Amino acid sequence: MKLFIAEKPSLGRAVADVLPKPHQKGDGFIKVGNGDIVTWCIGHLLEQAEPDAYNPAFKKWSIEHLPIIPSDWKLVVKSKTKKQFNVVKKLIKDADVLVNLGDPDREGQILIDEMINYCGASEQKKKAALRCLVSDLNPSAVKKALNDLRPNTEFLSLSISALARARADWLYGMNMTRMCTLQGQKGGYQGVLSIGRVQTPVLGLVVHRDLEIENFVSKSFYEVVATLQTEKGEVYKGKWKPSKACEPYMDDEHRVLHRQLAENVVNRITKKQGNISDFIKKTSKKTAPLPHSLSSLQIEAAKVFGYSAQKVLDTCQALYERHKIITYPRSDCRYLPKGHLADASKVLHSIESINDKLANYTSGADLSLKSHAWNDKKVGAHHAIIPTNKKLEPSKLSKNEQNIYYLVARHYLVQFYPTSHYADKEIKTVIEGGLFISKQRDLTYAGWQALFNKEESEVRKPVEVLPDVTKGDPIICITGEVQDKNTAPPKKFTDATLLAAMTGIARYVGSPEIKKILKDTDGIGTEATRASIIELLFKRQYLSRKGKEIISTDIGRSVILSLPESVGKPDMTAIWEAQLEAIYQKKRKYTDCMNDVTLSLSDLLDDTSQANFSNLKGKGKMKAKKGYTKRKSLST
Repeated sequence: MKLFIAEKPSLGRAVADVLPKPHQKGDGFIKVGNGDIVTWCIGHLLEQAEPDAYNPAFKKWSIEHLPIIPSDWKLVVKSKTKKQFNVVKKLIKDADVLVNLGDPDREGQILIDEMINYCGASEQKKKAALRCLVSDLNPSAVKKALNDLRPNTEFLSLSISALARARADWLYGMNMTRMCTLQGQKGGYQGVLSIGRVQTPVLGLVVHRDLEIENFVSKSFYEVVATLQTEKGEVYKGKWKPSKACEPYMDDEHRVLHRQLAENVVNRITKKQGNISDFIKKTSKKTAPLPHSLSSLQIEAAKVFGYSAQKVLDTCQALYERHKIITYPRSDCRYLPKGHLADASKVLHSIESINDKLANYTSGADLSLKSHAWNDKKVGAHHAIIPTNKKLEPSKLSKNEQNIYYLVARHYLVQFYPTSHYADKEIKTVIEGGLFISKQRDLTYAGWQALFNKEESEVRKPVEVLPDVTKGDPIICITGEVQDKNTAPPKKFTDATLLAAMTGIARYVGSPEIKKILKDTDGIGTEATRASIIELLFKRQYLSRKGKEIISTDIGRSVILSLPESVGKPDMTAIWEAQLEAIYQKKRKYTDCMNDVTLSLSDLLDDTSQANFSNLKGKGKMKAKKGYTKRKSLST
């Protein structure tokens, strides 16, 4: 008997629906016509054991116990889903062949692998286990996945990477939360101070941004704009580019801070003759954006519709599981396998039936075009989020579902539209030794941008037209003008910009060495956890909202300011993320990674033991709840 073990009931039923009939429904499983069985987990049926499972003394929180580092890791059966665990356990024992039907990501891989290992499957059975990657719940796609079963051992590095992540999160979250809570109690705080490997640096991003805004002192700076005229009487404007000699009068961003210098430039060039030192005229192209990953979709939905990251994820899950009109949503990939091109025509017909806005553009799609999104080498366990070929009445979708589907479908549709074309001009003008730059860029052919915002895509007459000139042509400066400017503080974080910060964390890492280490693994958290991390910070009252802005609360700010600086910054977490990715890529060993984690943890605990939380005195009323260290919140 072949046993298919799905991550969720919805996936299990979708697989059973395409297997031989008649079907016999059991309690927690479906037996199909050829004797095979489909069963399912309900998310994780197992969870990391609490510290007191390793030593009863650990039930009491004490600094003397820290760090708690298990030598033999334990999992326990979740009490709420114990009944289904027993069903799956018995079926694993009876099965001849096991098929891992977890979601196509790290979490889905380890979720089923842990069950297989915990339930005592023989080594022979584990080696013979198969992997089925289902990213589309429609029957044709499920059948295709079932016809492409692969050895489960091919995904061992994915499972080990997920295991390292879960254990690293447990070690960090449990030890640091206990240390900070105990130190907080000394300072008069009455609740649990939850600390997480990812959540705390994310909180730190917001706190440090808020402090930067509050302490910001605006500076005046000055720009010079010259109004210039050719021999033919054509008028254009040029912006002064200060020379190296002006550096003593500029800040780090090359802004002139002394008005007198700008005024001197104006006096020097007004009514004076100059010449064209260079003229560049060229055409350029811009390719369509790639299809969405979850993070890129969350960022765009926050910008366009003001949706939170969690709302986008929840909506995507409904579109995937209930309506079956998008593919697996928890994807960190923005590329597509070339094999999917064969379904493109059917997918476009589905888009036509579901979204009126895009129905007007499907006829303009050219299926002979192949954008750089179609790249098998860049597709791992899952591909980008795209529409499926299922048709659906638009009335069956909520407004949120319609909006998210529109964003997913639009990014798919533009893969079959031509590139956008631009006409670029640049004039470099020299007057009395000073260099003035003039630039113009016009969209001459919309291409894929026809599907986007009208202001972005409309081919329109430019506001200011630069003349065609020749190098060496004389010009006259009609007048010069000093423009008074003021530096502006950074903007408060929003859902869109905070997600962008989490996915592009290198910008916020202080160490140049660490920036180099990050390279392509630039991000903290995972596609599946970033939304929940942000929401968790709100639930713990570390963050709050003011319109679209995300701001730190007094408690959140006090936590970051009381902790050692390294805890609230992303540097260390970013390194760990890079190491976890290296395990998946088979470039680093699990043992080496975990050794680094435990060494770093010991140093952090030593530093945190000196933290003073007296600024939290009298705050916090929550009692410690058992389970705060369990898997769901450990990834934070």
